[in-house]
Amino acid sequence: MTDRFGKVAVLFGGTSAEREVSLMSGSAVLAALQGCGVDAHGFDPAERDLCALRDEGFERVFIALHGRGGEDGTVQGVLETLRIPYTGSGVMASALAMDKWRTKMVWAACGLPTPRYAILDAQTDFDAVAAELGMPVFVKPAHEGSSMGATKVVEPSQLRAAWELAARYDRLVLAEAFIDGAELTVPFLNDRALPVIRIDAPGGNYDYEHKYFSDETRYLCPSGLDAALEDALKRLVMQSAAVLGCRGWGRVDIMLDRDGRPWLLEMNTVPGMTGHSLVPMSAQAAGLGFGQLCIAILEGASLG
Repeated sequence: MTDRFGKVAVLFGGTSAEREVSLMSGSAVLAALQGCGVDAHGFDPAERDLCALRDEGFERVFIALHGRGGEDGTVQGVLETLRIPYTGSGVMASALAMDKWRTKMVWAACGLPTPRYAILDAQTDFDAVAAELGMPVFVKPAHEGSSMGATKVVEPSQLRAAWELAARYDRLVLAEAFIDGAELTVPFLNDRALPVIRIDAPGGNYDYEHKYFSDETRYLCPSGLDAALEDALKRLVMQSAAVLGCRGWGRVDIMLDRDGRPWLLEMNTVPGMTGHSLVPMSAQAAGLGFGQLCIAILEGASLG
């Protein structure tokens, strides 16, 4: 067993709406680290106090918590206080990237392309939103991942119901103009972007079921895109991460419109690491096996 990293905790589970996916991700990471000789142990913050990490002598933390309570800066803040290095982005970048609205504002302010949007609430004039953004639109909670509570709306009359669904998950709800074109995702590891993945979901519906459980969704890596375009996308991804202050690893979702222009959708600072997950797929295309990927992420653990 290697002592290079000391005693490592893999945080998974938690209390967010993405607990089920986090348990799958964390279990895969834990098995991979142990298979590489790391003294790694599973730790579920829903069942144990995080202060036990310090009391039990953990020296590093691999965060495999998805959604609120794990990806939004809160657990990062606790680990900063405990002075235990952790994987992924810091407190501010995690909180910012978890908020889709504020992420879009930062990207737009920095001149990076992101689709037009509107904030929805109970007083919203839904017909006016439909007129402004056009149809279809995506309605989604601002602070959830894994497509939780998200709906593709094709008729203005469906907007209120889509808002009501999203509002079950979050008080802040976005309607985002639909970009008709190729759906892409681009992971990054430390200071480089990994190969682009093109996603081909049934009917263009890349929802929670198709992300994690369906075998019908096709993932193309290599993406089949022109090499110059892929390089440009990778540069855009690293820019988008830099302006948010992200570090370590992550994944950026992008739409490529019919004219070949990219549009940034979301930043994921703790992407999935399940059997259907995309970061391991992209890393494999770059020559990194799953265990090597987990080790590379763990090597980047830091404070501040």
